[in-house]
Amino acid sequence: MVKIIGSIALNQSHLPIVERNYPYITGTIFGFDFGEKRIGVAVGETILKTAHPLTIIDTEIINHRFAQIADLITEWRPSLLIVGLPTHMDGTPHAMTNLSKKFAQIDERLTSFEAEQYLGEAGIRHEKQKRLLDAVAAQTILQSYFNALTQ
Repeated sequence: MVKIIGSIALNQSHLPIVERNYPYITGTIFGFDFGEKRIGVAVGETILKTAHPLTIIDTEIINHRFAQIADLITEWRPSLLIVGLPTHMDGTPHAMTNLSKKFAQIDERLTSFEAEQYLGEAGIRHEKQKRLLDAVAAQTILQSYFNALTQ
C-alpha cells in the first residue's frame, strides 16, 4: 500500500533520491554508512543543509546495532533517515548491498575515499582516521542528500 499526501506518493523507494518528490521535510536528518564491522552515523539540519559526523556504531552483532540506532533515533528524533547504498565501483551489488537495499537512498561508492581525503587534508593520519572514517563517510552521504535538495 502506498500512502498519499496530497498528490505525492510516499513510497518512492524505487526512484533515485534526486527524482523523488517528498513533502517538504524540516528538522534533523540522519545519514548512515553501513559496513560489515561498523556503521557510521552523521547528523544534519534541513535549515543549514550541512552534515556532521555524529558517532560510529562499532559492533557486528545485529541486535546491538539496531538497539544503538534506536537509542539515537529516540534521543535525536530525526525527520528522515538516509542510508548509503554500498556497491562495487562498477555499480554491481555485493553482500552489503542486499543487506542495506531496503533502506538505502544514496550511492556510496566513493564516500569512504572522500572521507579519507578529507581527514588527510585535516591532518588526521591513517591510524586516527580509522576511528573516524565511517562517521565522516556517513557525513558525505548525508551531505549528498542536502546538495541534491538545493539543485
